[in-house]
Amino acid sequence: MTDRLDRALGAYYGLALGDALGMPTQVMSREEVVRVYGTLTGFEPALPDNPVSAGMPAGSVTDDTDQAVIVGRLIDEGGGSIDPLRLAHELLDWEKEMKAKGSFDLLGPSTKAALDAVARGVPTYEAGRYGTTNGAAMRVTPVGIAFAVEPLDSFLDHVVESCQVTHDTTVGIAGAAAVAAAVSTGVGGGTLGEAVAAAVAAARAGARRGHWVAGADIASRIEWAWELVRGLPEAEALDRICALIGTSVASQESVPAAFAVLAVADGEPWRAALLAANLGGDSDTIGAIAGAIAGSVAGLSALPSEAVRTLRTVNSLALEPLTARLLALR
Repeated sequence: MTDRLDRALGAYYGLALGDALGMPTQVMSREEVVRVYGTLTGFEPALPDNPVSAGMPAGSVTDDTDQAVIVGRLIDEGGGSIDPLRLAHELLDWEKEMKAKGSFDLLGPSTKAALDAVARGVPTYEAGRYGTTNGAAMRVTPVGIAFAVEPLDSFLDHVVESCQVTHDTTVGIAGAAAVAAAVSTGVGGGTLGEAVAAAVAAARAGARRGHWVAGADIASRIEWAWELVRGLPEAEALDRICALIGTSVASQESVPAAFAVLAVADGEPWRAALLAANLGGDSDTIGAIAGAIAGSVAGLSALPSEAVRTLRTVNSLALEPLTARLLALR
């Protein structure tokens, strides 16, 4: 396996790893996570009273991984381009399948509102004008695998294609651009520091795309979050992330929180994913973002092999063929 393929697979499986570890603690408070689990140290099943993930067995991925696979497949089938209307229909079909299974893990608020608008006949270029949550950032990893971050304007065009129909706002695009640029830099052979620098630059440029909405600047918050927790003991760092950065579905909270987790973990994928799981809040998405970035830098070979086997077995996940085809587009 080449180093670049190892890193690309590390990004995709790192996303799934963070997603699955965070699955049982999503929508729980940090205090509740500590009370129930003490410190989460591996895959756990969801509690039966979890309003989102109830009934999901240990190692299960959620919408973060499922939607990232959908985006990757559409990039592949489109020869590097995503048809926004097809993405809308694919996401709606995915939710129908989840409902048919009795799952409570459905579309997020921005995505749901935008796709309902598309179903009513609103043009795809207008449907996402209010989307500010992290749905675009959680599914954007395949853009980082398929495309080099430079030239940045061209790279941002691909990012916008992946999120315009649901998150066509300054905040939504900035968050997705940060994640995609960090992953692309890692896949391209960059260090963790270089990935973070690329994320900040892309978030700053991405904030000039889409419909303006009020919200904190994601590039500035990534820089601040990165420094806020460096050198702190893990428990103290997690408490500070929850109290000051935030762990909600808002892009300007969860995306910087993922970078803070990376700072605490020094980019180690398993540790970053576990730290995110112990946050609570939107822990699966924070873990998916942190895991994808860490995996892109460290590679699949740095992920625990037993954990990867669990992800493949529990979810019938086989990302190798799709990842290779996406990488061929670079």
